[in-house]
Amino acid sequence: MSQTDQIHGKVIIFSAPSGAGKTTIVHALLKEIPELSFSISACSRLPRQNETDGKDYFFIGLEKFKKQIEQKEFVEWEEVYKDHYYGTLKSELSRIWSNSKTVVFDVDVQGGINLKEKFNNSALSVFVMPPSVEVLEQRLRMRKTETEEKIKQRIEKAEAEMKLSNKFDVVIKNDSLENAIDEAQNLIRNFISQ
Repeated sequence: MSQTDQIHGKVIIFSAPSGAGKTTIVHALLKEIPELSFSISACSRLPRQNETDGKDYFFIGLEKFKKQIEQKEFVEWEEVYKDHYYGTLKSELSRIWSNSKTVVFDVDVQGGINLKEKFNNSALSVFVMPPSVEVLEQRLRMRKTETEEKIKQRIEKAEAEMKLSNKFDVVIKNDSLENAIDEAQNLIRNFISQ
């Protein structure tokens, strides 16, 4: 029996193409709703300049990530780009549920679909839809963290991901951040209280 079978609770899954605003929405929700706790994902890449290990991600490197896959330590994992793995450690969910909190995931679209399949009715899956591909590209450029090639790669991926929004329970269009946060808060409060 895995750790996730021993203790379980509700989960909320936020997914979106890169640059759609899901992380900003999730951070706002964590400030407003004390019953929530953020599930920190593990990844194989190096931290970006403003990221902290154990807060933004568990930066575990490629070899350790592959070893933890072999040891079945992940609830789900995905190779998002070549040799760029992201996943959810079972130990992270146990930590949150043991504190009687609801898990909040901020994951890529395929990870969100996988988590929804795994947790089924215990999960509320939310897809954050950008206003348009053009706005998404603009947001990615404003970050100034990606090369031109990476931006092109992310835009192509985003176009494919947007076609998968129907696999989620709810789609929130983020053309106004304030409205998107309000809509998400109402959904989550309703889901938690059920």
